[in-house]
Amino acid sequence: MLNRWYATKIAREWNVPAEGVGYVTRFEVQRSHLDRYEVHQVGGRDVLEYWIPAEELADLNAHVVGAVIEEAEYRGTVNDQEFTDAEKALGRPLPAEWRTYLQGESWFRRGWMITSGAYAWLNSPRQMLELHDAWDESIAAHPGIAIIGGDGSREQLVLDLRSDPAPVLLVDITSNGWESAIRQADHVSQLIERIEAGTFAFDFAG
Repeated sequence: MLNRWYATKIAREWNVPAEGVGYVTRFEVQRSHLDRYEVHQVGGRDVLEYWIPAEELADLNAHVVGAVIEEAEYRGTVNDQEFTDAEKALGRPLPAEWRTYLQGESWFRRGWMITSGAYAWLNSPRQMLELHDAWDESIAAHPGIAIIGGDGSREQLVLDLRSDPAPVLLVDITSNGWESAIRQADHVSQLIERIEAGTFAFDFAG
């Protein structure tokens, strides 16, 4: 596929239903090698791809230049049991919009935002509980917290479930309480909308 939009469509509509996960990757190939093949338009003007015979893939791989970059990862439907277990552990329900998103046909797991360039990471309920266990000392300092994502490093995207709707906040792993949290969205549906549009960007200043 010659553009991210088309690669994302294939990952979400084909790979996720078939395998439970779909990846969008980007890499460069030597022009002299690609010139051996024609570009095929298989739908709209942006639906462009090279047709590489399976027996020639090893040769294609030998002409890849530089690193293969993972642009995005998408996952399939999260089952009800994960939500049941998470809400039991939290002692509070997760927002209905969050459940709807993670139980859709595919959801954004991690990757680079197309427009903003930010790298974002979202957690399933099970992954959230694993982080809560690992971050045990700080969880007590943040009553009502639900770690739903982050930047893949120190910063965690969290819900403050003490409020309804629960705001989306940014909390550093060294945080000692809610007073240092920075609001990212008024509610989780705003976060989802920005993630899906590729416009989400972390606000580190507040």
